[in-house]
Amino acid sequence: MFPILKGIRILDLTAVILGPFGAQILGDLGADVIKIEGPEGDNMRPIAPVAAPGLSALFANNNRNKRSVRLDLKKPGGRRALEKLIPTADILIHNMRQDALDKLGFGFDAARALNSKLIYCAAVGYGRDGPYAGRPAYDDVIQAASGFAGLVQMRDGTPQYAPSIIADKVTGLHLVYAVLAALLHRERSGAVPGYVEIPMFEAMVAFNLNEHLSAATWGSAESAGYQRAVARDRRPYRTKDGWLGVLPYTPAHWTRVLPEFGRADVIDAPWFKDPTQRSLNFTQLYDMIVEALPKRTNAEWIEIFSRLDVPHAVVASPSDLLIDPHLLAVDFFEPNFVGDTPVVRTLRQPVGFDGLARTPDLPPPLLGADTDAVLREAGMTDAEIAAAQVG
Repeated sequence: MFPILKGIRILDLTAVILGPFGAQILGDLGADVIKIEGPEGDNMRPIAPVAAPGLSALFANNNRNKRSVRLDLKKPGGRRALEKLIPTADILIHNMRQDALDKLGFGFDAARALNSKLIYCAAVGYGRDGPYAGRPAYDDVIQAASGFAGLVQMRDGTPQYAPSIIADKVTGLHLVYAVLAALLHRERSGAVPGYVEIPMFEAMVAFNLNEHLSAATWGSAESAGYQRAVARDRRPYRTKDGWLGVLPYTPAHWTRVLPEFGRADVIDAPWFKDPTQRSLNFTQLYDMIVEALPKRTNAEWIEIFSRLDVPHAVVASPSDLLIDPHLLAVDFFEPNFVGDTPVVRTLRQPVGFDGLARTPDLPPPLLGADTDAVLREAGMTDAEIAAAQVG
């Protein structure tokens, strides 16, 4: 971890992927992240593959640099323990339905009454001011509702989800910058932001429509959609013996590569010389890639594209990435944990900070492993911990 947020304490009342993914990033930046779990723990804990009871790969990859406190918030003892923890925290993050947390006594007003400087962040499915507020939301549902699956339908004729939990992770990144911005505001102004809301639906619509608002930016809704991005031939291309991703993007790229495609004649075409017309004729250019690449092997094309400085990459599988020479050279999967853990590969933060030495990470915790220690830090006696029935 990096010591950037050292001294900042976060109460992480999140589960599944969205909140844990975002909170882990904050832990990787040095925050003291206290993961509050119910009696059964985060429901990602038992999802196969599992290395130890309650320690799945999904859980491990989203919950390092945290301490686990097991509380039953439906019981008075569990609620009293959380009431003791809130005054010790800078930030509280949750991804429950807000009305459910309100009923437990930990809504915005109640939490701020316990700690006037607390930054209160809610990761929700839909913004509270719209008619969808309070609806249940998971990644698949938000991929459908936000237009992501519909973008695939524009290309392939059938809507599909991404083979990744993309809505959770995109929203988790929004959560991170929201927390950091709120901290910066508090530090600079002394004022604490009000209720900070991070809605999945709005976050994914913003992500999806960034380029696909397109002509609808100044036209009708029917003109939404960036056609190059949903073109059928915008995809990895078959070579004589494999697959390559390649994108001649600039005029210079195309001018250098078209002779290799046997299409030097295109360089002098009026539509190619005009940037706007060239962007409208992208399908013709993609057709040339489709036609040319099967004539040579991966190795032959890699030599050509490298020599011409045209962006390209071999299509990699997840297993290929585990032995990728670049990732191995930068120790991307190398664990740096304090103490014993069954984790032999991890996914370190991809960002780096010159002048800040990385310190060892806390391994993903077993359920409730830190309950006693954290509650003692909050001033609870052993008798109070025992009475709370959380130890």
